[in-house]
Amino acid sequence: MESKHDEYESPLATRYASKAMRELFSPQRKFATWRRLWLALAEAQKALGLDISDTQIEQMAEHLDDIDFQSVARYEKQFKHDVMAHIHAFGDVAPLAKPIIHLGATSQFVVDNADLILMREALEILIGYLANIIDVMGQLAVKWRNLPCLAYTHFQPAQLTTFGKRITLWCCDFVMDLRELERRLENLEFRSTRGATGTEDSFLALFNGDHDKVRRLREMIAEKMGFKQITPVTGQTYSRKIDAQVLLGVGSIGTSVHKFCNDIRLLAGLKEVAEPFEPRQVGSSAMPYKRNPMRCERATALARFLMDISVSSLHTAAEQWLERTLDDSAHRRLVIPESFLAADGMLRIVLNVIRGLRVNEGIVAKRVEQELPFIATERILMRAVKSGGDRQELHERLRKHALEASEKIITEGSENDLIDRIKADSAFAGIDLDTILEPSRSIGRAPEQVDEFISACVEPVRRKYAHKLGTAVELEV
Repeated sequence: MESKHDEYESPLATRYASKAMRELFSPQRKFATWRRLWLALAEAQKALGLDISDTQIEQMAEHLDDIDFQSVARYEKQFKHDVMAHIHAFGDVAPLAKPIIHLGATSQFVVDNADLILMREALEILIGYLANIIDVMGQLAVKWRNLPCLAYTHFQPAQLTTFGKRITLWCCDFVMDLRELERRLENLEFRSTRGATGTEDSFLALFNGDHDKVRRLREMIAEKMGFKQITPVTGQTYSRKIDAQVLLGVGSIGTSVHKFCNDIRLLAGLKEVAEPFEPRQVGSSAMPYKRNPMRCERATALARFLMDISVSSLHTAAEQWLERTLDDSAHRRLVIPESFLAADGMLRIVLNVIRGLRVNEGIVAKRVEQELPFIATERILMRAVKSGGDRQELHERLRKHALEASEKIITEGSENDLIDRIKADSAFAGIDLDTILEPSRSIGRAPEQVDEFISACVEPVRRKYAHKLGTAVELEV
């Protein structure tokens, strides 16, 4: 991407988001979409009997993409109105059509409808990333379904789980995100033609009071632009709650990304996992040995940004006065594209991380071995009670042994000798401690839960989005 190094450029475009998402929210795509909306309007009006010629339609159709942005800039400087600037620039290249371009419409005919079209395509892009993330996480969950690892509560070792089961926790969040975006996409409503304050008065005048033709015009344009549903009522704009609902759905993905990446960062600090690290990658300018989890750190930063700006769409929806106020315009120019660019950037990072995720099984096993004696005390207690011991007395003995072993680890940095202490205690004679300390006996139904999750949640995604799986992702930096 060309850049002007003496002017600010958004890092979302220059560093993080994909080419596809950048192009989607580019001026070229936006204003070419405006022209397609004007063409659809003219075609529908002609079909419904207005005096619009085939030549006018053909001339518009020939100039949908050749936008002279310098000409637009000159017009906007003169008119202080971006839509009027584009109408005149379109009319310059389609002069025969100039008298009928934007006929009966208000600015929001192109502004609102184009935004809905672009958001619809952007949702499809994000859904593709989510489907790929779910697919790969499902593969990894199966790969490590039986690998015992420490489960943490309060970031303190609690019991055992398996690494595959842990992955399903991350994956489940992304499944919920996918379902939410699917709902938003399925229920996305088109504004179509409504007029200056939503009453369709201008179109009613064009069609000499024929209400059926006005309704048909609205439906025809929605159909041409690929929408099945139309907003039941509008003012000059569609309700900005639509933006808020879509962007909050997108913003919610930020919570899943933040959770996943934070967990990877914590586990990387314990050396249980590592994100991808390339041969020439530098971890630190000062410390050559560092392998910082920079991808996940970047993704959490983007996630925080996304969560913050997506919520601001609620304020815009709340601030709209009566049929219309313009204080939404500048905000929407920022928050709609930047929400999708940020989501695009962070999901590409997540996909890159999980495709190259390294699980250090030796470290995982060693940490299990260190903590399992403490974790196994409940099982030891139950077995000793079944052998005829007094539960309360045995509990107190185990408590003292555990505290003493823990104190020795903390103060001396020694190995965990809790099992040696228990073996030396006659109250636990005859208990098969080796069997109890086999990690696979303490993972509950974790492997089976992985299988159930894959069947119920991952496989349906794979079937539905098989055509989207395998998307290549190369990070810009």
